[in-house]
Amino acid sequence: MTTTPTPASGIAGDAASTPLVSMTDVNKHFGELHVLQDINLHVTKGEVVVVIGPSGSGKSTLCRTINRLETIDSGTITLDGKPLPAEGKELAALRSDVGMVFQAFNLFAHKSILDNVMLGPVKVRKLKKKDARDLAMGLLERVGVANQAEKMPAQLSGGQQQRVAIARALAMRPKVMLFDEPTSALDPEMINEVLDVMVSLAHDGMTMIVVTHEMGFARKAADRVVFMSDGQIVEEETPEAFFTTPKSDRAKDFLGKILTH
Repeated sequence: MTTTPTPASGIAGDAASTPLVSMTDVNKHFGELHVLQDINLHVTKGEVVVVIGPSGSGKSTLCRTINRLETIDSGTITLDGKPLPAEGKELAALRSDVGMVFQAFNLFAHKSILDNVMLGPVKVRKLKKKDARDLAMGLLERVGVANQAEKMPAQLSGGQQQRVAIARALAMRPKVMLFDEPTSALDPEMINEVLDVMVSLAHDGMTMIVVTHEMGFARKAADRVVFMSDGQIVEEETPEAFFTTPKSDRAKDFLGKILTH
């Protein structure tokens, strides 16, 4: 059964006047390949935007430009009204405000789970170790792995490691969370345990931009679905509208293939 979503908060109202994340006329090339073509995307505080589309459509590149893991060729990207800084301390500060969860978990293999989550708050946010420990334990509890705190990453399942990666990103108290196909490296039985954490975050009002192939998550948690193909945003709709009455032939073809498997 499909959960009817709340209408996207970016559609109307005072909050829409200052998007938290704003991409305007963004273009990006990899050599001859035009991977992002005149992208315009505006995400307001508390909104959950799910980006879907076929492989190679530019979804992950879009996600990675928002914290400048990928630079852009033209256009502008702003976070909280400020253009993305090019380098140095300002860029480090930006990345502290933009949490990111990747396909790979990227945990420090030689540090315990607890130390992985504490590291950013201590080193970057300058929290006292006791405060960072309390914060980390609370977040590990929230994602359901507090009982694994003293273990090393290799001792955890893939689903547990990804939940730790989410806790680590949350520990920086980010303004927005980016998820780049966070379940694609997981065994099928581990996918739901990660998606459940993400649904919980969405319900708690975390601003999220999620690149995923998980259509169930898009239906359940998104305020807005953004469909990309060939480097372009082809459609933006509520989940209900997108999944029941897609407008473009490309979206209809994509859904026809993905929802019948």
